[in-house]
Amino acid sequence: MAAAPAPPVTATTATTTTTATTQPGGREALPIATSAEVRQYAARVARIRGRDLVLTVGLFALAAVAGLFGPRLLGSLIDGVQKGTTAGHVDTIVALIALFLIVQTVLTRYAKLAAGKFGEGVLAELRENFVSRVLELPLSVVERAGSGDLLSRSSRDVDMLSMAARYAVPTTLVAIVTVLLTIGALALVSPWAVLPLLVIVPPIGVVFRWYMKRAPEGYLAESARYADLTDSLAETVDGARTVEALGLQRHRIERTDEEIRRQFAAERYTLRLRCVFFPTAESCYIVPVALTLLFGGLGYVHGSFTLGQVTAATLYMQQIMGPIDEMLAWADQLQVGGASLARLLGVAGVPADRQASGEQPEGEDLRATDVRYSYIPGREVLHGVDLSLRAGERLAMVGPSGAGKSTLGRLLAGIHGPTVGSVAVGGVPLVELPLADLRGQVALVNQEHHVFAGTVRENVVLPRPEATEEQVREALAAVDALTWVEALPEGLQTPIGANGQTLSPAQAQQLALARLVLADPHTLVLDEATSLIDPRAARHLERSLAAVLEGRTVIAIAHRLHTAHDADRVAVVEDGVIAELGSHEELVETGGAYAGLWDSWHGRGAAAEQV
Repeated sequence: MAAAPAPPVTATTATTTTTATTQPGGREALPIATSAEVRQYAARVARIRGRDLVLTVGLFALAAVAGLFGPRLLGSLIDGVQKGTTAGHVDTIVALIALFLIVQTVLTRYAKLAAGKFGEGVLAELRENFVSRVLELPLSVVERAGSGDLLSRSSRDVDMLSMAARYAVPTTLVAIVTVLLTIGALALVSPWAVLPLLVIVPPIGVVFRWYMKRAPEGYLAESARYADLTDSLAETVDGARTVEALGLQRHRIERTDEEIRRQFAAERYTLRLRCVFFPTAESCYIVPVALTLLFGGLGYVHGSFTLGQVTAATLYMQQIMGPIDEMLAWADQLQVGGASLARLLGVAGVPADRQASGEQPEGEDLRATDVRYSYIPGREVLHGVDLSLRAGERLAMVGPSGAGKSTLGRLLAGIHGPTVGSVAVGGVPLVELPLADLRGQVALVNQEHHVFAGTVRENVVLPRPEATEEQVREALAAVDALTWVEALPEGLQTPIGANGQTLSPAQAQQLALARLVLADPHTLVLDEATSLIDPRAARHLERSLAAVLEGRTVIAIAHRLHTAHDADRVAVVEDGVIAELGSHEELVETGGAYAGLWDSWHGRGAAAEQV
């Protein structure tokens, strides 16, 4: 049999170690679990949900046994009619056949309920574990992988696994049990009746082995291509205004077409596997039935078998083809589900970027020591930054775009751990604090604000679900948001986000700041936190926030230099280092880079802010 061409695989397959791989565009894909890890997980689920699994298989086995009585009773009825029987005997046989059909129907119903419970339980546990692990992923890993990989795993792969867990696994187990029981029933009719089945074993075995050798890799490649396509489409949609402004429509269309071609090639490969596997297998089904009729007929003519035996054997042979067909049909879905499971479990293979030491900070001072950071190995963004902040100090970070301000801010907030060096609060490195404790110490608010589907109140209380109505209103008032929130149709209970009230970018930013007020950390990192609000309103908002932030350590990253003017100290970041550090007055008097920025902004930017 000619082998299909290898699929265009760039993702790690389920037969390799758990590792990250490179995607088109330089993105680093999330890891994929090994086949051994998938088997271990399946074995663990079988142990944990052993009772549900045994109940499911047991009920289906009983249903299969009930279904085996019909052909045998029908065969005995035929033999009885040949030899002479009574109407009462015929009625009894017919009644028994009807009874066993009813029993089989009832058992099948409850077996399917048990199978549904088993599948839903497995799926629910996997979803919970997946979501829990995703929420723990280091943000740097998610950023390197891109949104498409994670989106495809949390949507398409979950859906594919859902089919396997709900239907493929229980149905395959039931089919195996049914086939074994039916073979036993055939042997009881006559040992010769099993022989026609042996004829189809070699061709089905060969094509099944050929298929299984190629299917896992093919389906993993298909999922990887789907992730690339999703990522490309997400980038185009998110950056639609940039695409339009720069005239990149043709480029994005060509890139999407290329991703579609790659996806088509991957799906065509798996389709070819199915087009070889299924027709070959299904063409074998009629052979055992035909041989049973042929040999049974010859045996009946020569007096070796009764007509009832031939009838029962033929019915059993037809009956066994159904479960065999289901086994082979669901084998394909099991391969899809196995590939999806490997991708979902692979998320657990991402190493943590922090390890809790159990130490508690002694004080609230924040210190960065010889901090270096690289997004890509060998290409440093920060080069040995040293910075100390006293509790309650206000620091402004300024500098040109791309200088490393936001990167340093993320390290000071504990979002990333430094490649080299240390960022510590109260003497304890931020990466050694549990996430819950870290967010109670340091918080970051940047330009990216997400509005979750829910009410205004639910969005604000995310950091403190137990917050009272009064506390929520105080937080909103602190960021000048209470007035427009109260003007909404249902006030705090107004639905926002998906299918709810649409908020402007400035309003979404105010909600993010209200969350920050409610979280009440002692150190805040504000990365252009008021950039989406017009200058006059932003100035008013920052003054309102000043009262709330009193006594807290504040690190403000901004282009509006009035923030630097109001700060205790100013750090000028250039080319990944702190080029200047001091108060506004000291740096202006020095006449360095900050003085140049201040003169430029004060002469042109300040005037613009008055417009």
